[in-house]
This record gives sequence, structure tokens and C-alpha cells, in this order.
Amino acid sequence: MARMNTPIAELVRRHDPDRFLTALFAPPDKRDALMVLYAFNHELARAREVTREPHMALIRLQWWREVVEGTRRRHEVATPLSDAIAMGQLLTPDLLAIIEARELEAEPAIETLAVWRAWLMAGAGGLAVAAARLLGAPEPEAIRPLGAAYGAAGVIRSTHVLATQGRCLLPEDVLAEHGLVPEAITAGADPRTVLRDLAAVGRSMLVTPPRLPKHAIAAALPAVLARRDLARPALAGEGPRGFGDRLAVVLAGFTGRL
Repeated sequence: MARMNTPIAELVRRHDPDRFLTALFAPPDKRDALMVLYAFNHELARAREVTREPHMALIRLQWWREVVEGTRRRHEVATPLSDAIAMGQLLTPDLLAIIEARELEAEPAIETLAVWRAWLMAGAGGLAVAAARLLGAPEPEAIRPLGAAYGAAGVIRSTHVLATQGRCLLPEDVLAEHGLVPEAITAGADPRTVLRDLAAVGRSMLVTPPRLPKHAIAAALPAVLARRDLARPALAGEGPRGFGDRLAVVLAGFTGRL
């Protein structure tokens, strides 16, 4: 295994262990750049996590927008990100689209299921496209729904944690169908019926992509975890990954079968 950018890899391992595991199946010469992409995504997520003030989150996202557009900054993630862009490993339009999707998280609420789905396709889906393009997948856009499905599973898994932070990323219209509002979720209301409905939406995104070459399979491996998570939404947030989840990723990574 080629040596990875150790600080970046450690950041991803610590904060995004799912994608860290899947990135290990990328070609050795692409792993560093893939870890940078995933570290960038973590930094975008932090923009909203570290502040309760939406306008402060937007300021943080603007900082990253400027980096992606060409401003050089000394930072453990921004510096290698600029290098990866300069080398053509990561494309500016792909990264800007992910930032734009993250801006929705600064809004008071996600109003409709259609908006929620579009947000996942642009954000988590866009991240998967950027990864697929980096790894040389023949049809990067074919991976977008799989990335969105992993994003849906991530929202479901994090619902309880987000609620303790006073945040809710569930669509208001689906909540209303169950007699709930975002404030009820953050106050501790049981979201399981809503999560079951949203898991069904996530499962609909698990399309079968064209056969991926071995060198690009890592971009789609998060879908293996999404399939397992979305089959058991009632267990959302119930502790760390089990051995079975990790084994499923390893088997898919070696066999190329999602």
C-alpha cells in the first residue's frame, strides 16, 4: 500500500471512518487525493456543526468556495486540496456544487421531500461523482444516486445526534404526514416512522450502476453500507459499525460486486 498523506488520512479515519475504509480500495496513486476530497467534505460538514448561527456557517462555506476558486491558504486540508485541483485530480465545478448543496444546511428547515432528495443528489451524490471522476470511472454520473443513497442513510443514522444539537435535516412535508414538525424532533419526539419512509426513498436511489472497473470501485463502496443501513432504519444511531458492515465493504472491494 502506498504511503498516504498521513495527517489527512488520519483526519478522515477519525471523522469519516466509512469513507476511510472504502478509500483503501482506491489505486495507491489516487488514495491521497481521495482522502483530501473526503477531508474537504468533512470540513464543509463542520461549517454548520461548529456554530448555531446560520450566517456563520455560510461564511465558513464561502472561505472554502474561495479556496476551490483558486485562493491559496495554508491549512491542513485547503493546501492539499488546492494542489489536487491544480493537478486536475479534482475539478472546480464538482467541488463548488458540493459547497452549494451544503448551503442548504444553513436554512431553518428543509421544506419538501423533493428538496431533500435534490440536496442529497447534489451533496453526497456530487461527492461520489467527484470520487468516481478522480478514480477514472467511465461514467462518473452513474455513481451519483449511490452517493445520494449513502447520504440518505447518513441523515437517518445521525438524526438523534443532530436533534441533541438542535438540528433536524428531515423534510417538513414528510414530518407533517406523521403529525410532526422539526421542533418536535429536536425536542426528542420519536422519528422512527418518518425514518422508515425516508429509508424507502433512500433505497430507491440504490440503482445498479454500469459495471465498474476495479480501479474505480472505491467511489461506489459507500453504497454497500447504505444498502445495509437503509434496510434497518429503526437502528439509526444505535452505536458504531459492526463487523458485518466492514466485512461487506471488504468483500465488495475485492470482488467488485456491489
